[in-house]
Amino acid sequence: MRAVSKRKAMSLTSEFNQLRHLLRRENRFRLALSAALFFVVLLLVTPRVPHSPSLHLFADMRTLLAGVPNTLNVLTTYPLLLFGVPGLVLCIFGGWFGISLRGEAVVWAFYFAGNAIAGFGSAYYHLKPDDDRIVWDRLPMMISSFSLLSLLVIERVNERLGLSCLFSFLTLAFVSIACERVFDDLRLCMLLHLLPCIAIPTMVYLLPPKYTFSRFWFLATGFYLLARFEGLADRKVYNANGYFISGHSLEHLCLSMVSFILTLMLSFRSIRIARDS
Repeated sequence: MRAVSKRKAMSLTSEFNQLRHLLRRENRFRLALSAALFFVVLLLVTPRVPHSPSLHLFADMRTLLAGVPNTLNVLTTYPLLLFGVPGLVLCIFGGWFGISLRGEAVVWAFYFAGNAIAGFGSAYYHLKPDDDRIVWDRLPMMISSFSLLSLLVIERVNERLGLSCLFSFLTLAFVSIACERVFDDLRLCMLLHLLPCIAIPTMVYLLPPKYTFSRFWFLATGFYLLARFEGLADRKVYNANGYFISGHSLEHLCLSMVSFILTLMLSFRSIRIARDS
């Protein structure tokens, strides 16, 4: 039994060493270029995805409170604001969080700011869902997702690379919004939503953490993936729970749980492994 455990540990160590070699400075350009080429090819072979009026037809569009349309879809966005604003304030003004790098603090501020803006923007969109308002829902969510991805790069690979990822992804997010508005094409936006769902769990699982309490990342990633699933299965989730709450409303709540879990992690953690910036 011990021999089997030892072989597993040696195999895992070998995998980490290979991954570290792949992420060395001389290999990063090749890795980034390969990922970019794959992304471009996938974008080109995917057929154009135009806007559809059904995009704004959610499973639960009931008016339940004081004449507020889409009541639960509106109200469930406010926990994002509840966790986003304190997190942003603590990132900017305090030493409460376990953050060791200036660039890391900047990206955490982007993450919490994205959540706070989403609390307003998503509520504004759900009051009257249409093509003009959806950018207020979509863009803040993309800022939060890409901030999480960039934070993992900073924490587990390199600070400069993580900052480069953040500003590159934010540029792509604005380009995707422009493509959506000007060319009526959702392909880039959809691919950008898919990217964090693949990259975040992969990095959490494969790359060794810099800080203690890293298990919080697994829990946060689970809620993040659950949120995306519930958003896609909006009507099915609504039917399954007897028309109590829709998948889209639960998506908002799960994303709020991600913010809550990561806030707790930042409050408790300390440095485990020093890395070069």
